[in-house]
Amino acid sequence: MSVRRVVPNIPVTESTAPDGEAGAMRANAAFYGLLGFEEVMNQGWIMTLASPSQPAAQISFMSADLTAPLTPDVSVEVTDVDAAHAALVRAGAEIVYGPHDEDWGVRRFFVRDPGGRVVNVLSHR
Repeated sequence: MSVRRVVPNIPVTESTAPDGEAGAMRANAAFYGLLGFEEVMNQGWIMTLASPSQPAAQISFMSADLTAPLTPDVSVEVTDVDAAHAALVRAGAEIVYGPHDEDWGVRRFFVRDPGGRVVNVLSHR
Protein backbone atom coordinates (compact mmCIF):
# COMPACT_ATOMS: atom_id res chain seq x y z
CA MET A 1 0.00 0.00 0.00
CA SER A 2 1.23 3.49 -0.81
CA VAL A 3 -0.12 7.03 -0.71
CA ARG A 4 -1.11 8.59 -4.03
CA ARG A 5 -2.13 12.06 -2.80
CA VAL A 6 -3.23 14.05 0.22
CA VAL A 7 -5.95 16.67 -0.14
CA PRO A 8 -7.01 19.16 2.54
CA ASN A 9 -10.79 19.55 2.81
CA ILE A 10 -11.39 23.22 3.58
CA PRO A 11 -14.83 23.86 5.10
CA VAL A 12 -17.11 26.26 3.25
CA THR A 13 -20.19 27.72 4.92
CA GLU A 14 -22.96 30.08 3.84
CA SER A 15 -21.53 32.80 6.07
CA THR A 16 -18.33 33.07 3.99
CA ALA A 17 -20.04 34.56 0.90
CA PRO A 18 -23.10 36.73 0.23
CA ASP A 19 -24.65 34.16 -2.13
CA GLY A 20 -24.07 31.15 0.11
CA GLU A 21 -21.97 28.04 -0.27
CA ALA A 22 -21.95 28.12 -4.09
CA GLY A 23 -20.62 31.66 -4.02
CA ALA A 24 -17.99 30.73 -1.46
CA MET A 25 -16.86 27.83 -3.66
CA ARG A 26 -16.63 30.13 -6.71
CA ALA A 27 -14.69 32.72 -4.70
CA ASN A 28 -12.22 30.09 -3.51
CA ALA A 29 -11.85 28.70 -7.04
CA ALA A 30 -11.12 32.20 -8.35
CA PHE A 31 -8.57 32.87 -5.60
CA TYR A 32 -6.72 29.57 -6.00
CA GLY A 33 -6.98 29.96 -9.78
CA LEU A 34 -4.61 32.90 -9.39
CA LEU A 35 -2.11 30.39 -7.98
CA GLY A 36 -2.53 28.08 -10.99
CA PHE A 37 -5.22 25.68 -9.77
CA GLU A 38 -8.10 24.57 -12.02
CA GLU A 39 -11.42 22.92 -11.15
CA VAL A 40 -11.33 19.15 -11.69
CA MET A 41 -14.49 18.10 -9.80
CA ASN A 42 -17.62 19.86 -8.61
CA GLN A 43 -20.49 17.98 -7.00
CA GLY A 44 -22.08 21.05 -5.46
CA TRP A 45 -21.17 20.09 -1.91
CA ILE A 46 -17.49 19.52 -2.78
CA MET A 47 -15.25 21.22 -5.33
CA THR A 48 -11.72 20.00 -6.02
CA LEU A 49 -9.03 22.06 -7.71
CA ALA A 50 -5.74 20.72 -9.06
CA SER A 51 -2.56 21.97 -10.62
CA PRO A 52 -2.53 21.15 -14.36
CA SER A 53 1.24 20.55 -14.26
CA GLN A 54 1.06 18.42 -11.08
CA PRO A 55 -2.42 16.82 -10.94
CA ALA A 56 -1.79 15.24 -7.52
CA ALA A 57 -1.41 18.75 -6.04
CA GLN A 58 -5.03 19.33 -5.05
CA ILE A 59 -7.25 21.25 -2.64
CA SER A 60 -10.95 20.67 -1.90
CA PHE A 61 -13.66 22.96 -0.58
CA MET A 62 -16.53 21.15 1.14
CA SER A 63 -19.78 22.34 2.69
CA ALA A 64 -20.64 18.94 4.18
CA ASP A 65 -19.98 15.41 2.99
CA LEU A 66 -23.42 14.48 1.69
CA THR A 67 -22.46 10.82 1.24
CA ALA A 68 -21.25 10.13 4.81
CA PRO A 69 -22.40 10.81 8.37
CA LEU A 70 -19.65 13.38 9.04
CA THR A 71 -17.32 15.67 7.12
CA PRO A 72 -13.62 14.77 6.94
CA ASP A 73 -10.79 17.24 7.54
CA VAL A 74 -8.37 15.68 5.08
CA SER A 75 -8.48 13.02 2.37
CA VAL A 76 -5.68 10.53 1.76
CA GLU A 77 -5.80 8.46 -1.41
CA VAL A 78 -4.08 5.10 -1.06
CA THR A 79 -3.52 2.21 -3.44
CA ASP A 80 -5.28 -0.32 -1.18
CA VAL A 81 -8.09 0.90 1.09
CA ASP A 82 -8.64 -2.48 2.71
CA ALA A 83 -4.94 -2.88 3.59
CA ALA A 84 -4.92 0.63 5.10
CA HIS A 85 -8.07 -0.16 7.09
CA ALA A 86 -6.60 -3.42 8.40
CA ALA A 87 -3.35 -1.70 9.44
CA LEU A 88 -5.21 1.05 11.29
CA VAL A 89 -7.53 -1.42 13.04
CA ARG A 90 -4.49 -3.47 14.15
CA ALA A 91 -2.93 -0.27 15.52
CA GLY A 92 -6.09 0.47 17.53
CA ALA A 93 -7.14 3.57 15.57
CA GLU A 94 -10.72 4.80 15.95
CA ILE A 95 -12.66 3.95 12.79
CA VAL A 96 -15.56 6.43 12.60
CA TYR A 97 -17.08 5.31 9.27
CA GLY A 98 -16.38 1.80 8.06
CA PRO A 99 -15.31 0.81 4.54
CA HIS A 100 -17.92 1.69 1.91
CA ASP A 101 -18.14 1.70 -1.87
CA GLU A 102 -19.65 5.07 -2.78
CA ASP A 103 -21.83 5.68 -5.84
CA TRP A 104 -19.46 8.41 -7.02
CA GLY A 105 -16.60 5.99 -7.67
CA VAL A 106 -14.56 5.61 -4.49
CA ARG A 107 -14.06 3.00 -1.79
CA ARG A 108 -13.33 4.69 1.52
CA PHE A 109 -13.49 4.78 5.29
CA PHE A 110 -12.97 7.49 7.90
CA VAL A 111 -10.54 7.25 10.80
CA ARG A 112 -9.72 9.70 13.60
CA ASP A 113 -6.06 10.76 13.83
CA PRO A 114 -4.31 11.33 17.20
CA GLY A 115 -5.24 15.05 17.06
CA GLY A 116 -8.95 14.25 16.63
CA ARG A 117 -9.15 15.13 12.93
CA VAL A 118 -11.28 12.92 10.68
CA VAL A 119 -9.28 11.41 7.83
CA ASN A 120 -11.04 10.15 4.70
CA VAL A 121 -8.95 7.20 3.43
CA LEU A 122 -9.95 6.38 -0.13
CA SER A 123 -9.14 4.77 -3.42
CA HIS A 124 -10.82 5.45 -6.75
CA ARG A 125 -12.48 2.44 -8.37
